[in-house]
Amino acid sequence: MDDPRAHRLFGSSLIAPGDLAGSPFRVDRDRIVSSPFFARLAGVTQVISPGGAGLLVHNRMTHSLKVAQVARAIAERLSDFSDVTEKLGGCDPDVVEAAALAHDLGHPPFGHLGERVLDHLARVRLRLRDGFEGNAQSYRIVTSTEIRGQATIGLNLTNAVRAAILKYPWTRRGYPDPHPRFMDPTPRGAAAPPDDPDGGSMKFGAYSTEVDDMIAARAPFAGRVADWQQTVEASIMDTADDIAYAIHDLEDVHRVGVLQQGAVAAELMAWQRWGPDTDLGRAGGAIESLRRQLHRKDAWMVNDETFAAAVELVRAELVDGLLARPFDGSLESESRVAAFSATWTQRLVESIEVIEQPAIRSGHVQLATAQWHEVQILKFIQNKFVLARPDLALHQRGQGRLLASLVEALLEWLTDPDEEERIPRRLADLVELAEAELPEGTPERITRARGRAVVDFVAGLTDNQAIALMEALSGRSRQLWTDAFVL
Repeated sequence: MDDPRAHRLFGSSLIAPGDLAGSPFRVDRDRIVSSPFFARLAGVTQVISPGGAGLLVHNRMTHSLKVAQVARAIAERLSDFSDVTEKLGGCDPDVVEAAALAHDLGHPPFGHLGERVLDHLARVRLRLRDGFEGNAQSYRIVTSTEIRGQATIGLNLTNAVRAAILKYPWTRRGYPDPHPRFMDPTPRGAAAPPDDPDGGSMKFGAYSTEVDDMIAARAPFAGRVADWQQTVEASIMDTADDIAYAIHDLEDVHRVGVLQQGAVAAELMAWQRWGPDTDLGRAGGAIESLRRQLHRKDAWMVNDETFAAAVELVRAELVDGLLARPFDGSLESESRVAAFSATWTQRLVESIEVIEQPAIRSGHVQLATAQWHEVQILKFIQNKFVLARPDLALHQRGQGRLLASLVEALLEWLTDPDEEERIPRRLADLVELAEAELPEGTPERITRARGRAVVDFVAGLTDNQAIALMEALSGRSRQLWTDAFVL
Protein backbone atom coordinates (compact mmCIF):
# COMPACT_ATOMS: atom_id res chain seq x y z
CA MET A 1 0.00 0.00 0.00
CA ASP A 2 1.29 3.45 -0.94
CA ASP A 3 1.51 5.32 2.36
CA PRO A 4 1.60 9.12 1.86
CA ARG A 5 3.05 9.45 5.37
CA ALA A 6 6.19 7.69 4.14
CA HIS A 7 6.72 9.87 1.05
CA ARG A 8 9.92 11.91 0.91
CA LEU A 9 10.50 15.32 -0.67
CA PHE A 10 12.98 14.01 -3.23
CA GLY A 11 11.81 10.46 -3.73
CA SER A 12 12.51 7.29 -1.78
CA SER A 13 15.17 5.94 -4.16
CA LEU A 14 17.86 8.30 -2.86
CA ILE A 15 19.88 6.21 -0.43
CA ALA A 16 22.10 7.98 2.10
CA PRO A 17 25.15 6.50 3.85
CA GLY A 18 23.97 4.69 6.95
CA ASP A 19 20.49 3.81 5.60
CA LEU A 20 20.40 0.33 7.13
CA ALA A 21 16.89 0.05 8.56
CA GLY A 22 13.94 -1.44 6.73
CA SER A 23 11.29 0.93 8.06
CA PRO A 24 11.30 4.38 6.38
CA PHE A 25 10.74 5.99 9.77
CA ARG A 26 13.69 4.13 11.31
CA VAL A 27 15.74 5.32 8.35
CA ASP A 28 14.74 8.87 9.28
CA ARG A 29 15.83 8.30 12.85
CA ASP A 30 19.21 7.01 11.68
CA ARG A 31 19.70 9.92 9.26
CA ILE A 32 19.08 12.41 12.05
CA VAL A 33 21.52 10.89 14.55
CA SER A 34 24.14 10.51 11.79
CA SER A 35 23.93 14.19 10.91
CA PRO A 36 26.77 16.53 11.97
CA PHE A 37 24.06 18.92 13.12
CA PHE A 38 23.02 16.33 15.73
CA ALA A 39 26.62 15.74 16.83
CA ARG A 40 27.00 19.50 17.20
CA LEU A 41 24.29 19.58 19.90
CA ALA A 42 26.78 18.10 22.38
CA GLY A 43 28.44 21.52 22.40
CA VAL A 44 25.33 23.68 22.71
CA THR A 45 23.92 25.01 25.97
CA GLN A 46 20.67 23.62 27.33
CA VAL A 47 20.10 25.88 30.39
CA ILE A 48 23.49 26.13 32.09
CA SER A 49 26.60 26.35 29.92
CA PRO A 50 28.36 22.96 30.12
CA GLY A 51 31.76 24.67 30.07
CA GLY A 52 31.72 25.45 33.77
CA ALA A 53 30.11 22.27 35.02
CA GLY A 54 31.75 19.42 33.13
CA LEU A 55 29.58 16.35 32.73
CA LEU A 56 27.15 17.37 35.45
CA VAL A 57 24.67 19.19 33.23
CA HIS A 58 22.63 18.44 30.15
CA ASN A 59 23.58 19.82 26.76
CA ARG A 60 21.23 19.96 23.78
CA MET A 61 22.19 16.44 22.70
CA THR A 62 21.52 14.75 26.05
CA HIS A 63 18.32 16.78 26.33
CA SER A 64 17.23 15.58 22.87
CA LEU A 65 17.99 11.97 23.78
CA LYS A 66 15.86 12.24 26.91
CA VAL A 67 13.03 13.91 25.00
CA ALA A 68 13.18 11.00 22.54
CA GLN A 69 13.07 8.50 25.39
CA VAL A 70 10.03 10.14 26.98
CA ALA A 71 8.31 10.69 23.63
CA ARG A 72 8.64 7.06 22.60
CA ALA A 73 7.27 5.92 25.97
CA ILE A 74 4.23 8.15 25.47
CA ALA A 75 3.69 6.96 21.89
CA GLU A 76 3.85 3.30 22.90
CA ARG A 77 1.42 3.94 25.75
CA LEU A 78 -1.04 5.53 23.34
CA SER A 79 -1.51 2.25 21.48
CA ASP A 80 -4.61 1.90 23.69
CA PHE A 81 -6.03 4.98 21.92
CA SER A 82 -5.29 3.79 18.37
CA ASP A 83 -8.88 4.32 17.20
CA VAL A 84 -8.57 8.06 17.97
CA THR A 85 -4.95 8.49 16.84
CA GLU A 86 -5.61 6.77 13.49
CA LYS A 87 -8.58 9.06 12.92
CA LEU A 88 -6.24 12.02 13.51
CA GLY A 89 -3.56 10.81 11.09
CA GLY A 90 -1.56 8.16 12.92
CA CYS A 91 0.85 7.63 15.80
CA ASP A 92 4.03 5.67 15.11
CA PRO A 93 6.65 5.44 17.90
CA ASP A 94 9.47 5.56 15.32
CA VAL A 95 8.10 8.82 13.89
CA VAL A 96 7.80 10.32 17.36
CA GLU A 97 11.32 9.29 18.35
CA ALA A 98 12.83 10.67 15.15
CA ALA A 99 11.04 14.01 15.55
CA ALA A 100 12.16 14.29 19.18
CA LEU A 101 15.78 13.71 18.17
CA ALA A 102 15.50 16.40 15.48
CA HIS A 103 13.50 19.04 17.33
CA ASP A 104 16.51 21.04 18.56
CA LEU A 105 18.83 20.74 15.54
CA GLY A 106 18.41 24.44 14.79
CA HIS A 107 19.20 25.75 18.25
CA PRO A 108 22.04 28.28 17.97
CA PRO A 109 24.98 28.71 20.39
CA PHE A 110 24.04 29.59 23.98
CA GLY A 111 20.53 28.13 23.90
CA HIS A 112 17.43 30.34 24.01
CA LEU A 113 19.56 33.45 24.61
CA GLY A 114 21.23 32.88 21.24
CA GLU A 115 17.84 32.38 19.63
CA ARG A 116 16.55 35.74 20.88
CA VAL A 117 19.73 37.58 19.88
CA LEU A 118 19.82 36.12 16.36
CA ASP A 119 16.13 36.85 15.84
CA HIS A 120 16.61 40.51 16.80
CA LEU A 121 19.68 40.83 14.58
CA ALA A 122 17.96 39.11 11.66
CA ARG A 123 14.85 41.29 11.84
CA VAL A 124 16.35 44.65 12.79
CA ARG A 125 19.95 44.63 11.54
CA LEU A 126 19.63 42.38 8.49
CA ARG A 127 16.01 43.22 7.60
CA LEU A 128 15.06 39.58 7.09
CA ARG A 129 11.26 39.40 7.38
CA ASP A 130 11.36 35.87 8.72
CA GLY A 131 13.94 36.76 11.38
CA PHE A 132 15.31 33.72 13.18
CA GLU A 133 13.47 30.97 15.06
CA GLY A 134 15.05 27.81 16.43
CA ASN A 135 12.18 25.52 15.40
CA ALA A 136 12.11 26.96 11.87
CA GLN A 137 15.89 26.57 11.71
CA SER A 138 15.55 22.90 12.64
CA TYR A 139 13.09 22.45 9.78
CA ARG A 140 15.41 24.35 7.42
CA ILE A 141 18.26 22.00 8.34
CA VAL A 142 16.33 18.79 7.63
CA THR A 143 14.92 20.14 4.35
CA SER A 144 17.57 22.48 2.93
CA THR A 145 20.93 23.26 4.50
CA GLU A 146 22.09 19.75 5.41
CA ILE A 147 24.23 18.81 2.37
CA ARG A 148 24.19 15.25 0.99
CA GLY A 149 26.15 14.41 -2.13
CA GLN A 150 26.03 17.24 -4.67
CA ALA A 151 22.59 18.58 -3.72
CA THR A 152 21.11 20.57 -0.86
CA ILE A 153 18.24 18.18 -0.22
CA GLY A 154 18.44 18.21 3.55
CA LEU A 155 17.96 14.84 5.18
CA ASN A 156 15.06 14.03 2.82
CA LEU A 157 12.85 12.82 5.65
CA THR A 158 9.38 11.34 5.28
CA ASN A 159 6.24 13.45 5.44
CA ALA A 160 5.25 12.01 8.82
CA VAL A 161 8.56 12.84 10.52
CA ARG A 162 8.77 16.31 8.99
CA ALA A 163 5.21 16.99 10.14
CA ALA A 164 6.04 15.70 13.62
CA ILE A 165 8.96 18.15 13.89
CA LEU A 166 6.52 21.04 13.35
CA LYS A 167 5.72 22.14 16.88
CA TYR A 168 4.33 25.36 15.39
CA PRO A 169 2.93 24.40 11.94
CA TRP A 170 2.79 27.89 10.48
CA THR A 171 5.19 30.48 9.04
CA ARG A 172 5.86 33.83 10.66
CA ARG A 173 3.20 35.63 8.62
CA GLY A 174 1.61 34.09 5.56
CA TYR A 175 0.69 30.43 6.10
CA PRO A 176 -1.91 29.19 6.75
CA ASP A 177 -4.49 31.75 5.70
CA PRO A 178 -6.08 33.03 7.90
CA HIS A 179 -2.94 33.08 10.00
CA PRO A 180 -3.22 31.69 13.57
CA ARG A 181 -1.93 34.94 15.11
CA PHE A 182 -5.36 36.41 14.34
CA MET A 183 -7.22 33.72 16.28
CA ASP A 184 -8.77 34.47 19.68
CA PRO A 185 -7.23 33.03 21.70
CA THR A 186 -4.08 32.44 19.70
CA PRO A 187 -2.43 29.01 19.73
CA ARG A 188 0.67 28.82 21.95
CA GLY A 189 3.51 30.73 20.31
CA ALA A 190 1.41 32.35 17.58
CA ALA A 191 1.31 35.84 19.15
CA ALA A 192 3.62 38.60 17.86
CA PRO A 193 6.94 39.45 19.58
CA PRO A 194 6.54 42.09 22.35
CA ASP A 195 9.01 44.41 20.60
CA ASP A 196 7.40 44.05 17.16
CA PRO A 197 3.57 43.87 17.28
CA ASP A 198 3.40 43.87 13.47
CA GLY A 199 6.16 41.32 13.09
CA GLY A 200 4.09 38.15 12.75
CA SER A 201 4.21 35.19 15.14
CA MET A 202 6.96 34.99 17.73
CA LYS A 203 7.20 31.20 17.36
CA PHE A 204 6.78 29.38 14.06
CA GLY A 205 7.82 26.12 12.48
CA ALA A 206 9.16 27.04 9.04
CA TYR A 207 10.56 30.03 7.19
CA SER A 208 8.78 31.20 4.04
CA THR A 209 11.55 29.52 2.00
CA GLU A 210 10.43 26.12 3.32
CA VAL A 211 6.66 26.68 3.24
CA ASP A 212 6.12 24.35 0.25
CA ASP A 213 8.03 21.60 2.06
CA MET A 214 5.84 22.13 5.13
CA ILE A 215 2.65 21.96 3.07
CA ALA A 216 3.84 18.69 1.50
CA ALA A 217 4.64 17.23 4.93
CA ARG A 218 1.21 18.14 6.25
CA ALA A 219 -0.72 16.92 3.19
CA PRO A 220 -1.44 13.40 4.58
CA PHE A 221 -3.11 15.05 7.60
CA ALA A 222 -5.43 17.37 5.63
CA GLY A 223 -8.99 17.09 6.92
CA ARG A 224 -7.77 15.22 10.01
CA VAL A 225 -6.19 18.05 12.00
CA ALA A 226 -6.62 21.79 11.49
CA ASP A 227 -4.00 23.58 9.36
CA TRP A 228 -2.62 25.34 12.47
CA GLN A 229 -2.85 22.31 14.77
CA GLN A 230 -0.02 19.90 15.57
CA THR A 231 -0.23 16.32 14.39
CA VAL A 232 -0.62 13.76 17.16
CA GLU A 233 3.05 12.83 16.77
CA ALA A 234 4.14 16.49 16.98
CA SER A 235 1.97 16.92 20.07
CA ILE A 236 3.68 13.96 21.74
CA MET A 237 7.11 15.41 20.93
CA ASP A 238 6.05 18.80 22.32
CA THR A 239 4.68 17.27 25.53
CA ALA A 240 7.82 15.16 26.00
CA ASP A 241 9.93 18.30 25.57
CA ASP A 242 7.95 19.98 28.36
CA ILE A 243 8.41 16.98 30.64
CA ALA A 244 12.15 16.80 30.01
CA TYR A 245 12.58 20.51 30.61
CA ALA A 246 10.52 20.49 33.80
CA ILE A 247 12.32 17.52 35.37
CA HIS A 248 15.71 16.89 33.84
CA ASP A 249 16.79 20.53 33.84
CA LEU A 250 15.98 20.66 37.56
CA GLU A 251 18.56 17.90 37.98
CA ASP A 252 21.20 20.21 36.49
CA VAL A 253 20.57 23.19 38.73
CA HIS A 254 20.44 20.94 41.80
CA ARG A 255 23.68 19.20 40.88
CA VAL A 256 25.63 22.43 40.47
CA GLY A 257 24.14 23.98 43.62
CA VAL A 258 22.25 26.78 41.85
CA LEU A 259 18.78 25.85 43.12
CA GLN A 260 18.67 26.62 46.85
CA GLN A 261 16.09 25.02 49.14
CA GLY A 262 15.54 28.09 51.31
CA ALA A 263 14.55 30.47 48.55
CA VAL A 264 12.16 28.00 46.90
CA ALA A 265 10.62 27.02 50.25
CA ALA A 266 10.04 30.65 51.23
CA GLU A 267 8.22 31.38 47.96
CA LEU A 268 5.97 28.32 48.01
CA MET A 269 5.15 28.45 51.71
CA ALA A 270 4.34 32.17 51.64
CA TRP A 271 1.85 31.58 48.85
CA GLN A 272 0.36 28.61 50.68
CA ARG A 273 -0.23 30.89 53.67
CA TRP A 274 -1.77 33.86 51.85
CA GLY A 275 -3.04 32.39 48.57
CA PRO A 276 -4.73 34.88 46.18
CA ASP A 277 -4.28 37.63 48.79
CA THR A 278 -0.48 37.40 48.50
CA ASP A 279 1.27 40.75 48.06
CA LEU A 280 2.82 40.56 44.59
CA GLY A 281 5.89 42.46 45.80
CA ARG A 282 6.78 39.98 48.56
CA ALA A 283 7.55 36.29 48.99
CA GLY A 284 4.85 34.26 47.31
CA GLY A 285 4.02 37.09 44.91
CA ALA A 286 5.77 35.53 41.95
CA ILE A 287 3.79 32.32 42.16
CA GLU A 288 0.58 34.28 42.62
CA SER A 289 1.47 36.16 39.44
CA LEU A 290 1.84 32.77 37.73
CA ARG A 291 -1.63 31.72 38.93
CA ARG A 292 -3.17 34.90 37.54
CA GLN A 293 -1.31 34.54 34.26
CA LEU A 294 -2.59 30.99 33.83
CA HIS A 295 -6.13 32.25 34.35
CA ARG A 296 -5.59 34.86 31.62
CA LYS A 297 -3.96 32.53 29.10
CA ASP A 298 -5.12 29.01 29.94
CA ALA A 299 -8.59 29.30 31.42
CA TRP A 300 -9.44 26.11 29.50
CA MET A 301 -7.33 24.11 31.96
CA VAL A 302 -6.43 26.08 35.10
CA ASN A 303 -8.19 25.27 38.37
CA ASP A 304 -7.34 26.95 41.69
CA GLU A 305 -7.76 23.84 43.85
CA THR A 306 -5.60 21.79 41.50
CA PHE A 307 -3.05 24.61 41.38
CA ALA A 308 -2.83 24.61 45.21
CA ALA A 309 -2.47 20.82 45.26
CA ALA A 310 0.36 21.04 42.73
CA VAL A 311 2.17 23.63 44.87
CA GLU A 312 1.88 21.32 47.88
CA LEU A 313 3.14 18.28 45.96
CA VAL A 314 6.15 20.15 44.58
CA ARG A 315 6.92 21.57 48.02
CA ALA A 316 6.78 18.10 49.58
CA GLU A 317 8.74 16.19 46.92
CA LEU A 318 11.16 18.84 45.62
CA VAL A 319 11.73 21.26 48.51
CA ASP A 320 11.40 18.82 51.42
CA GLY A 321 12.70 15.94 49.32
CA LEU A 322 15.35 16.43 46.66
CA LEU A 323 16.58 19.86 47.81
CA ALA A 324 16.66 18.97 51.51
CA ARG A 325 20.24 17.76 51.17
CA PRO A 326 22.84 19.42 48.88
CA PHE A 327 24.19 17.35 46.00
CA ASP A 328 27.70 16.22 46.97
CA GLY A 329 28.53 13.79 44.15
CA SER A 330 28.12 10.71 46.31
CA LEU A 331 26.35 7.56 45.19
CA GLU A 332 23.57 8.41 47.60
CA SER A 333 23.12 11.85 46.01
CA GLU A 334 23.09 10.33 42.54
CA SER A 335 20.52 7.78 43.68
CA ARG A 336 18.25 10.49 45.09
CA VAL A 337 18.39 12.50 41.86
CA ALA A 338 17.67 9.40 39.77
CA ALA A 339 14.74 8.40 41.98
CA PHE A 340 13.22 11.89 41.84
CA SER A 341 13.55 12.03 38.06
CA ALA A 342 12.19 8.52 37.49
CA THR A 343 9.21 8.97 39.81
CA TRP A 344 8.15 12.26 38.28
CA THR A 345 8.71 11.14 34.68
CA GLN A 346 6.61 8.03 35.21
CA ARG A 347 3.81 10.00 36.86
CA LEU A 348 3.67 12.50 34.02
CA VAL A 349 3.91 9.94 31.22
CA GLU A 350 1.17 7.81 32.76
CA SER A 351 -1.15 10.82 32.97
CA ILE A 352 -1.12 11.51 29.21
CA GLU A 353 -4.51 11.79 27.53
CA VAL A 354 -5.63 11.99 23.88
CA ILE A 355 -8.23 14.67 23.20
CA GLU A 356 -10.06 14.50 19.87
CA GLN A 357 -11.27 18.12 20.09
CA PRO A 358 -8.64 19.97 22.18
CA ALA A 359 -8.64 23.60 23.26
CA ILE A 360 -6.92 26.03 20.88
CA ARG A 361 -3.93 26.37 23.24
CA SER A 362 -3.52 22.61 23.56
CA GLY A 363 -2.52 19.74 21.34
CA HIS A 364 -4.39 16.48 20.82
CA VAL A 365 -2.03 14.89 23.36
CA GLN A 366 -1.88 16.53 26.77
CA LEU A 367 -1.13 15.96 30.42
CA ALA A 368 -4.03 15.27 32.77
CA THR A 369 -5.23 18.33 34.70
CA ALA A 370 -3.28 17.65 37.89
CA GLN A 371 -0.01 16.89 36.10
CA TRP A 372 -0.40 19.91 33.80
CA HIS A 373 -0.47 22.11 36.90
CA GLU A 374 2.52 20.32 38.40
CA VAL A 375 4.57 20.98 35.26
CA GLN A 376 3.62 24.68 35.42
CA ILE A 377 4.97 24.87 38.99
CA LEU A 378 8.19 23.04 38.11
CA LYS A 379 8.79 25.31 35.11
CA PHE A 380 8.04 28.34 37.31
CA ILE A 381 10.78 27.29 39.73
CA GLN A 382 13.27 27.11 36.85
CA ASN A 383 12.25 30.53 35.56
CA LYS A 384 12.17 32.25 38.93
CA PHE A 385 15.16 30.77 40.71
CA VAL A 386 17.53 30.00 37.83
CA LEU A 387 16.81 31.96 34.66
CA ALA A 388 16.13 35.21 36.53
CA ARG A 389 19.42 35.14 38.47
CA PRO A 390 21.60 38.26 37.99
CA ASP A 391 24.77 36.17 37.66
CA LEU A 392 23.21 34.22 34.78
CA ALA A 393 22.04 37.48 33.21
CA LEU A 394 25.61 38.83 33.42
CA HIS A 395 26.94 35.75 31.63
CA GLN A 396 24.22 35.85 28.98
CA ARG A 397 24.68 39.54 28.23
CA GLY A 398 28.27 38.79 27.36
CA GLN A 399 27.19 35.89 25.14
CA GLY A 400 24.67 38.15 23.40
CA ARG A 401 27.30 40.78 22.69
CA LEU A 402 29.61 38.08 21.35
CA LEU A 403 26.99 36.81 18.89
CA ALA A 404 26.19 40.34 17.72
CA SER A 405 29.89 41.06 17.18
CA LEU A 406 30.34 37.76 15.34
CA VAL A 407 27.48 38.51 12.93
CA GLU A 408 28.94 41.96 12.19
CA ALA A 409 32.45 40.59 11.68
CA LEU A 410 31.26 37.91 9.24
CA LEU A 411 29.17 40.42 7.29
CA GLU A 412 32.19 42.69 7.00
CA TRP A 413 34.25 39.75 5.73
CA LEU A 414 31.61 38.85 3.14
CA THR A 415 31.47 42.41 1.78
CA ASP A 416 35.24 42.94 1.58
CA PRO A 417 36.10 42.85 -2.17
CA ASP A 418 39.71 41.93 -1.42
CA GLU A 419 38.68 38.79 0.49
CA GLU A 420 36.36 37.20 -2.07
CA GLU A 421 38.65 34.20 -2.62
CA ARG A 422 39.25 33.59 1.09
CA ILE A 423 35.69 33.49 2.41
CA PRO A 424 35.02 30.31 4.46
CA ARG A 425 33.81 27.62 2.07
CA ARG A 426 30.69 26.73 4.04
CA LEU A 427 29.72 30.39 4.34
CA ALA A 428 30.09 30.80 0.57
CA ASP A 429 27.88 27.73 0.02
CA LEU A 430 25.22 29.17 2.32
CA VAL A 431 25.27 32.48 0.42
CA GLU A 432 24.77 30.57 -2.84
CA LEU A 433 21.87 28.60 -1.32
CA ALA A 434 20.21 31.76 0.03
CA GLU A 435 20.57 33.52 -3.34
CA ALA A 436 18.95 30.58 -5.11
CA GLU A 437 15.97 30.78 -2.75
CA LEU A 438 15.28 34.44 -3.62
CA PRO A 439 13.61 35.17 -6.99
CA GLU A 440 15.40 37.32 -9.52
CA GLY A 441 14.45 40.96 -9.02
CA THR A 442 14.09 40.65 -5.23
CA PRO A 443 15.03 44.02 -3.66
CA GLU A 444 18.50 43.88 -2.09
CA ARG A 445 18.76 40.23 -3.14
CA ILE A 446 22.51 39.88 -2.53
CA THR A 447 22.38 41.75 0.78
CA ARG A 448 19.51 39.64 2.07
CA ALA A 449 21.17 36.42 0.90
CA ARG A 450 24.36 37.34 2.74
CA GLY A 451 22.37 38.11 5.87
CA ARG A 452 20.55 34.78 5.81
CA ALA A 453 23.81 32.94 5.12
CA VAL A 454 25.53 34.57 8.09
CA VAL A 455 22.59 33.66 10.34
CA ASP A 456 22.64 30.05 9.08
CA PHE A 457 26.40 29.89 9.60
CA VAL A 458 26.38 31.28 13.14
CA ALA A 459 23.38 29.16 14.12
CA GLY A 460 25.34 26.06 13.11
CA LEU A 461 28.20 26.68 15.55
CA THR A 462 28.72 25.19 18.98
CA ASP A 463 29.20 27.48 21.97
CA ASN A 464 32.98 26.99 21.90
CA GLN A 465 33.19 27.45 18.13
CA ALA A 466 31.39 30.79 18.38
CA ILE A 467 33.77 31.94 21.12
CA ALA A 468 36.89 30.76 19.30
CA LEU A 469 35.81 32.25 15.98
CA MET A 470 35.16 35.65 17.55
CA GLU A 471 38.49 35.48 19.37
CA ALA A 472 40.22 34.95 16.03
CA LEU A 473 38.25 37.62 14.16
CA SER A 474 39.04 40.14 16.89
CA GLY A 475 42.75 39.36 16.75
CA ARG A 476 42.93 37.97 20.28
CA SER A 477 43.62 34.34 19.38
CA ARG A 478 47.19 33.05 18.88
CA GLN A 479 45.99 29.84 17.23
CA LEU A 480 46.18 29.67 13.45
CA TRP A 481 44.87 26.18 12.78
CA THR A 482 42.02 24.83 14.88
CA ASP A 483 38.86 22.85 14.16
CA ALA A 484 36.99 25.27 16.40
CA PHE A 485 36.81 27.68 13.47
CA VAL A 486 34.91 25.20 11.23
CA LEU A 487 36.15 26.98 8.10
